[in-house]
Amino acid sequence: MKHPFIETGKIVNTHGIRGEVKIVPWADSPDFLCRFSTVYLDGQPYRVRSSYVHKGNVVASLEGVDSIDDAVHLKEKVVSIAREDAGLEPGQFFLADLLGAQVRDADSGAVLGHVADILTPPANRVYVVEGERRFMIPAVPEFVLETNVDQGYIVVRLIEGMMDLV
Repeated sequence: MKHPFIETGKIVNTHGIRGEVKIVPWADSPDFLCRFSTVYLDGQPYRVRSSYVHKGNVVASLEGVDSIDDAVHLKEKVVSIAREDAGLEPGQFFLADLLGAQVRDADSGAVLGHVADILTPPANRVYVVEGERRFMIPAVPEFVLETNVDQGYIVVRLIEGMMDLV
């Protein structure tokens, strides 16, 4: 079962003197986090009065956080959103839902391991797979043939030497 909340960033500092907080977003784009009217800190909902992107981060004003003294207590808190509020298009998924997914070979059906980590360099994502060996797979259609988040697996076709890359 998928967790009802998704971690989407971390409050790293205050911003100004009116209680705004600076959030480092853990999303494809900081604009994604600005779409939400409610965020969650330690499971507690906070209504977002306003938010905007500033230098790749999100600056947000949260209800009940009205001064720098209020905001400083939120430093290092992880910001989550309700999964149901995300409104993902069909076929879209959260990367967190892939962690632990079984990795299967397209030709043999053999289980090669599970997704242990996801790297996000500029070119494309890379799945770090742990099984009998640890290896990396670029998350591109040439190698990742099927992604089934609901069933918890991905199907891949590897090229010679790919399992020797870590």
